[in-house]
Amino acid sequence: MDLQRIERISKPTKAEFYQNYFKPQKPVIIEGGIVHWPAFKKWNFDYIRSVAGDKRVPLYDDRPVDYKDGFNQPHAQMNMSDYIDLLEREPTKFRIFLWNLLKEVPDLQADYGNIDFGLPVLKGLPMLFFGGQQSHTFMHYDIDLANIFHIHFQGEKKVILFNQSQTDFMYKVPHSLIVREDIDFSNPDYQKWPALKYTEGYQGVLKHGDVLYMPEGYWHYMRYITAGFSMSLRAMPRKPKHLAKAVYNLLIMRYYDQLMRRLQGQAWIDKKNEIALRRTQTNVARRQARESAL
Repeated sequence: MDLQRIERISKPTKAEFYQNYFKPQKPVIIEGGIVHWPAFKKWNFDYIRSVAGDKRVPLYDDRPVDYKDGFNQPHAQMNMSDYIDLLEREPTKFRIFLWNLLKEVPDLQADYGNIDFGLPVLKGLPMLFFGGQQSHTFMHYDIDLANIFHIHFQGEKKVILFNQSQTDFMYKVPHSLIVREDIDFSNPDYQKWPALKYTEGYQGVLKHGDVLYMPEGYWHYMRYITAGFSMSLRAMPRKPKHLAKAVYNLLIMRYYDQLMRRLQGQAWIDKKNEIALRRTQTNVARRQARESAL
């Protein structure tokens, strides 16, 4: 994989952000983008434990998708206080994914504000993500293809990003938002997954208070270097093709996939993984043929 470093900047103007990052759909890490938020100083594990320790939270790990799983169905549940104790005690694969803690604890809404870079951010839809040391997400993109402002708190987290133009070489699983789950993007096996050598993307490390801008529809893989947590705010996609794809994902794709899981069981999951492999191999062959013809 050809991964360039995500650019790091500080205090861009709206015009600078629009011209240099939003318009060309280029990711960027904004340092100090939330220093004016109370959350910048307050949000850590101790604080979250104190205000939400009794909340029951959904947990996910890195097991492959099973046909019996519903869409974003958690693998386990735990009280937040117990989960934070686990994060601080030892590495764990358990993560919190897409959880609206601020809906559960409304007082937390006073701790954060808007991300004002000229995009209409949906402040009422904040999502939180927690992870243990060395836990990771599968490579995926968000179902609504939104522009994402991903704000990190406590610890460090590595991110790898690709735009949608790289999909042909990423072993994308059809009728889903993920690639083959047996690919380790932190240490890819190019003998097994040779198409990845053709991909071009970005990588970077998030620290406390960093704001990562992920343009609409970007593929993203995240690995927690240390235990920590993040919050995402989103702005709806602007490109018509991305809006159309978001509508398709939300209203058709996910329900079709759920139906086929019920009808075909694990055979449906296995079939999709095989199609992902076969389609990507075809894309590689086509590229190699074009290069040979030059």
